[in-house]
Amino acid sequence: MKLRTIDASSLTPAEMQVYLHYAIAPRPICFVSTIDENGEVNLSPFSFFNVFSINPPICVFSPTSRARDNTTKHTLENVLEVPECVINIVNYEMVQQTYLTSMDYKKGVNEFSKAGFTELASETVKPPRVAESTVQLECVVNDVISLGKNAGAGNLVIAEVKRIHISEAILDANGKIDPHKIDLVARLGGDWYCRVISDNLFKISKPIGSAGIGIGVDAFPKEVKYSKVLTGNNLGVLGLVETLPSDEEVRAFGRTDEMKELVDATISDSHTRTLHLHLKAQQLLDNGRVMDAWKVLLM
Repeated sequence: MKLRTIDASSLTPAEMQVYLHYAIAPRPICFVSTIDENGEVNLSPFSFFNVFSINPPICVFSPTSRARDNTTKHTLENVLEVPECVINIVNYEMVQQTYLTSMDYKKGVNEFSKAGFTELASETVKPPRVAESTVQLECVVNDVISLGKNAGAGNLVIAEVKRIHISEAILDANGKIDPHKIDLVARLGGDWYCRVISDNLFKISKPIGSAGIGIGVDAFPKEVKYSKVLTGNNLGVLGLVETLPSDEEVRAFGRTDEMKELVDATISDSHTRTLHLHLKAQQLLDNGRVMDAWKVLLM
């Protein structure tokens, strides 16, 4: 892999933004409602956002100063006046309306009205919730940390979650949020976004065993570690096992109908046998049969 190296100090803020926005993605969208000391409501999206703590439950988002003139955004001004907010999670059905609220409307313009969203009174904080959002987090602002004075500098808004509202339509049978139902969207670089749908979801299994610590790639036999067939993802899955199969388990699997034909067909060609064994192991991995894949690789 050929790498291009760039000194950060050589980039303009606009150039830096392009590289970082495209590279650090997808980013969840913080659709935050705030209110100023005069009771005027603001609604705006931010993609510099994530959850940073569970106990206490803390979300952090960052309104940056405008790159063109270094002015601050109304959201930042509001949380400094009234340290409360609601973080409304954005799903696909509302993403175009959400984008409307990112326009630089003048102070006092209510983006709920501009974008056609419905205000829903909060229970513990002053700013209203977005009724169309399927997850709404009422928060108090514990702190605001400035990251600089230049145009494009961020301001970390540290928001502690006090109450959570979740649409029952996105819950599974156990009352948990179902990733297949929530239909999330996220921000990429430029004008690009992505949608989290069922076809894009996959699981990464935990280590196979009771201790929860895999053996890791460094414990692999050399011919497996440097396989010409197995991918990095294949190696990662193989590294999750806590112990390798025993010699007897390997021999027994080699005597199964599934393996006898492969073994017999390559009995006189060790190079071809290794290739076919690794291809077979890869097939087993694709079907979730990790321990069987190891038995094949250790033949």
